Amino acid sequence: MAALGAWLTQLLHAALVLALAPVFLALVAWWHDRLLGARAAPPWQAWRRILVLLKKRPVLLEAQSPIARSAPALACAATLLAALLVPGFAQGMALAPMADLLLVLTLLGVAMVLRVLALLDAGTMAGGMAAGRAFALLPFAVPALLLLVLALAMGAGSTGIDPILAALRDAPAALPMLLSIAALALLVLCGTGRPPMPDALPDAALEASGRDLALWQLQSALQAMVWVMLLVAIAWPWGIAARGAGPLAWLLGLALWGAKLVVASLLLALAELWLPRLSLFRAPEVLGGAMLLAALAGALLFVAMGLA
Repeated sequence: MAALGAWLTQLLHAALVLALAPVFLALVAWWHDRLLGARAAPPWQAWRRILVLLKKRPVLLEAQSPIARSAPALACAATLLAALLVPGFAQGMALAPMADLLLVLTLLGVAMVLRVLALLDAGTMAGGMAAGRAFALLPFAVPALLLLVLALAMGAGSTGIDPILAALRDAPAALPMLLSIAALALLVLCGTGRPPMPDALPDAALEASGRDLALWQLQSALQAMVWVMLLVAIAWPWGIAARGAGPLAWLLGLALWGAKLVVASLLLALAELWLPRLSLFRAPEVLGGAMLLAALAGALLFVAMGLA
């Protein structure tokens, strides 16, 4: 019975993530337009554009490599798998034993490498410049991510997502955890690709069309969804249905999860309005701030463990 419940929550989570990922980014744009007093298209129209593109055949270059041709599907699959590992409305899903922060970040890294390869294979100046921007940010993003994982793992005793959420519930006001959440919030601005951060890997530079463009757009939406779900789960772990909980706890978790995503979309829209768009040369400052916050959280945890 427990195994059946785990698979039911996993399948429901997968369906919701796939359905909500494009809608979430469209909801951010809707909030942005409404806050400016402009008319905005309904968020669900994002799926209409993707479905229209899925019906069209992609235009492929003769010299395009097999890796670049399969990159849209592989990158989308890797990002979807990362999204399936991050709990949304319930814990104890079928893939929960694999839900590890390092694995989630690795899958996102694989998707990023595939996108960079597709940009380079396009052979255009825009694609080369976009790939160069992505490589320029890597020396700042990777240490910040590793320090964040280290800080969260020191607080929970594991890099698993479920133990981290349990540790956050036990010590919700601990200063190191608050610093880790602040560092994650800065990384979310980078990972979602939304302003005020510069988009290092824009879809427009991929020279894709038809189904390939639809898969790249879905991959971008899933990537943003993964980052936001990580922030929502770690910053607000309360309300997530516990392992082995029944349908009533799932319904409550679904309602709270939906409310958290709506709040997160509004906060992203406000960030676009209140924070000036950063140039590529200013983006390392944000990543450096995340690195500093994560390092400070790890140092405080290390001192606390030594005094205990």
